[in-house]
Amino acid sequence: MKVHILTIFPEYFEGIIKTGIIKIAQKKGILDLKILNIRDFADDPYRQVDDYPYGGGPGMIMKPEPIFKAVMAVKEENSKVILLSPQGKVFNQKMAFELSKLPHLIFICGRYKGVDGRVREYLCDWEISIGDYILSGGEAACVVILEAVVRLIKGVVSDYESIETDSFISGLLDATYYTRPKEFMGYKVPDILLSGNHEEIRKWRRKSALLNTLKNRPDLLKTAILNEEDQKLLKEIEEELK
Repeated sequence: MKVHILTIFPEYFEGIIKTGIIKIAQKKGILDLKILNIRDFADDPYRQVDDYPYGGGPGMIMKPEPIFKAVMAVKEENSKVILLSPQGKVFNQKMAFELSKLPHLIFICGRYKGVDGRVREYLCDWEISIGDYILSGGEAACVVILEAVVRLIKGVVSDYESIETDSFISGLLDATYYTRPKEFMGYKVPDILLSGNHEEIRKWRRKSALLNTLKNRPDLLKTAILNEEDQKLLKEIEEELK
């Protein structure tokens, strides 16, 4: 996958691109990541990228010319241009999977009060938000989306099976997990996980996933696809919680 990130703060990404999953993907040659400074595409000597909004009002708006020029400098036939925006569709795991299948992503990190409307209307394929709150710019949102997407590309994570059991993959939150030691400060690992009975462990983990979802994200149960066993486990959980 090729990724271009357009920002007025390229230094924001200096540590991130050298860390964790993003670093691994680049080292393996799976991710070709480049950061572009939008100011480099401004025409005036001061490299101005913002101006006052037409019609008045508070705040500054990012100008269209530098953004259009930056995108067109790297855009290819199969590119998808994404504007990070609080007005966009809310990002989720399904969207991450869709993006992970694409060959070239161009992210535009907005700043100030927003970007000129012509960027949204005529340049971008999608607007994406990471939640119902406001950040100072799109950089943090870009990092969230990039990490969620890159880890789904085959070959980046060595144990891909671990990804297939993550939260949201099946429409539920994930189960609770434990590791050594068996007892810590008097708190013990559930006996079933030490039993070696793989079928019972599987059921326990599914029940744990249902419990975590019911307690923390009950809204997910409205759309999750639950089989007969899930329904039975869910009833057990509801009885136990009474």
